[in-house]
Amino acid sequence: MKEEVYGQGMMDELRRHGYKLGPGTLYPMLHRLEERGYLRVRVREERNGRVMRRYYRATHKGRGALQAVLPQVRELFEELIEHQAPRRRRK
Repeated sequence: MKEEVYGQGMMDELRRHGYKLGPGTLYPMLHRLEERGYLRVRVREERNGRVMRRYYRATHKGRGALQAVLPQVRELFEELIEHQAPRRRRK
């Protein structure tokens, strides 16, 4: 993450790409990543002090972990695409 993002914003963006991830799944993951030092959290009041929103940003450790796994993710993605049968068009 290059910039801060809040949980609902993450869920909205994932939904836009076809993924349905609810708060009961996302927030425990975010809390674990924060506990392990991969994310930094900043709490900010919004909407005239009525809403407390937690903004997440990747730490140096988090960005390093992501860089370490990117080659494995790319390899998995390429294998999945490679083994996918070509789709035939119906006339």
